[in-house]
Amino acid sequence: MTVYTQNGNGLLIPGVCGQGMHLGLDGFRLIYVCIAVFMWAVSGVFSGEYMAHYEKRGRYYRFFWATFAATVGVFLSADLYTTFIFFEIMSFTSYVWVAFDEKKESLKAAQTYLAIAVIGGMVMLMGLFLLYDQFGTLEMDALGPLAGDVLARGPGAERLRLYTAGGLLLFGFGAKAGCFPLHIWLPRAHPAAPAPASALLSGILTKAGVFGIIYVSCILFAGDKAWGELIAGLGFATMFIGALLALFSTNLKRTLACSSISQIGFILAGISTAVLLENEGLGNALAVHGAFLHMISHSLIKLVLFLCAGVVYMNLHELEFNAIRGFGRGKPALLFCFLMGALGIAGIPLWNGYISKTLLHEGIVEYTAAIGAAGLWKWSEGLFLLSGGMTVAYMLKLFVMLFVDRNPERQREFDAMTASYMKMPARAALIAAAVPLPALGALPHLTMDRLAAMGAGFFGLSEYGHAVSYFSLENLKGGLITVGIGAALYLGVVRTFMIKKEAGGPVYVDRWPSWLDLEYAVYRPALTLLTAVCAVLCRAMDHLADGVIVLARRTTHSQLPEPATHKEGNWLAHFFGSLADGSVFLWDKLTGRMELYGKRRTAVSRLLNKEVRIKYIGRLVEESFSFGLMLFCIGLCATLGYLLWVLVA
Repeated sequence: MTVYTQNGNGLLIPGVCGQGMHLGLDGFRLIYVCIAVFMWAVSGVFSGEYMAHYEKRGRYYRFFWATFAATVGVFLSADLYTTFIFFEIMSFTSYVWVAFDEKKESLKAAQTYLAIAVIGGMVMLMGLFLLYDQFGTLEMDALGPLAGDVLARGPGAERLRLYTAGGLLLFGFGAKAGCFPLHIWLPRAHPAAPAPASALLSGILTKAGVFGIIYVSCILFAGDKAWGELIAGLGFATMFIGALLALFSTNLKRTLACSSISQIGFILAGISTAVLLENEGLGNALAVHGAFLHMISHSLIKLVLFLCAGVVYMNLHELEFNAIRGFGRGKPALLFCFLMGALGIAGIPLWNGYISKTLLHEGIVEYTAAIGAAGLWKWSEGLFLLSGGMTVAYMLKLFVMLFVDRNPERQREFDAMTASYMKMPARAALIAAAVPLPALGALPHLTMDRLAAMGAGFFGLSEYGHAVSYFSLENLKGGLITVGIGAALYLGVVRTFMIKKEAGGPVYVDRWPSWLDLEYAVYRPALTLLTAVCAVLCRAMDHLADGVIVLARRTTHSQLPEPATHKEGNWLAHFFGSLADGSVFLWDKLTGRMELYGKRRTAVSRLLNKEVRIKYIGRLVEESFSFGLMLFCIGLCATLGYLLWVLVA
């Protein structure tokens, strides 16, 4: 297979899946390939201890590296067809992670994960068909200008086709990113998958979906107000709902999974602000940098937090709060790593999450000031700060539960694990993942600003924008407000509403109403109803086809009656039958068995019946062929009619 450069812009491998495979490299792609290498390296080292007791760990490692190759392929793709190919490979290889231990809960979670992945992939493919039909290409560099011309000067029908294709792509990418309302797989898949796999599912596989949303929003629909408001609505809803789910969760990995939903919402809010600021003719560098840096921050933070959850699970094989509370007491390495991740995701100053959230907040404030705080944006800053406060609250809940609370039944057992709970390779990998979080946050101009400048080109940003004083009093005030909201929510919701006192001591209680489960309250009933409707339609079509056959049998192709036995027939039948009867008569007479001759059936009647049967079968074949030709003509006429209708329309 020939591999060659295409106009100096990446590599084109022709013949792959018919359309070829186009790969490219820029600052954004380079950074995320490096992040993928780092995350898989850390998770691979940690997996050595975590997977040691699993019998089928060979299968885990095979799909572990297959998913790595597919994920890197997504980030290196330079056309949407290549993106789709790697996207689907990534979805199916990572499915094995979720179903790995083959327990009932894991298989159910894997079923949900696979359903969302397959439906999202098929919807995305339909969007690609529409884009290719409209523009004749799926090259990322070529599609942007073509889509811009349609949005600026194209007729209404062309714009509608572009919006339809964009909506289908948003559905497919949003399903993988964990965007509301397609977020339902995260709270189920993450607790089921091994912890190193959960770190990758949350930290980087969701970013493959965000990769697609960035391209569709900032390149195909650059500066489009309607699209920007759509992404804003989805972003703020995802941000708030994910934080609310995490606040009420009483399972360690489920809390982190719901937190991922919320942080994806923060990123989407930044993407939407970038699109809308461009529509207003204002600089959108702050929003672009905030969205990109929060992608990076979330990837690195969730790597640390999920591996910390893995330390808990590989020692206790439990994730529920009441079973694991107090485990972290007296374990300084685990305390340090978890604290770095918690402070980072909570947006505390001097950690990386604070830098990206400050930029996102600045972008929202800029756009709100530009439009006069109308509609959704009237409440946007408050919703942003409230969601940030809920992040502080649920991370404080996890920290207190693991490192401050005492387990009423097993605390002595937990304390005895101080020296043996984690081996040196896993400990070193976890610390190596945690150290960059404060380093990035403490030196933002030296580290994060440079990363933002490298990756901003993928968003369509050509100029850097003004420098931000991250530790000014105004910016620190926003961080302090979120901390205050988080402390109030922790005391008012977690300590008073989610904890109740019992004889053995206080216990965590799951207060989230079961009827608010979106999957079982909406999606599964909707799919059941859709299946029933499709079954009725298919049954109706089946009866319609049967009706056509019955009508033909009663009119043009009536059923032939079963032939009766006839004495008349071809003279050959009489001749050879008589000859056979004479031969039998002569043989019986010579052998003295004449008494049996009268009991034998005459050969003439046998040959006559065979002749009639052959003629009947021949007519049946003739009529079946005629009926098939009639159905073919009906289908051909219908097809020609449809083609004429399309050409005339």
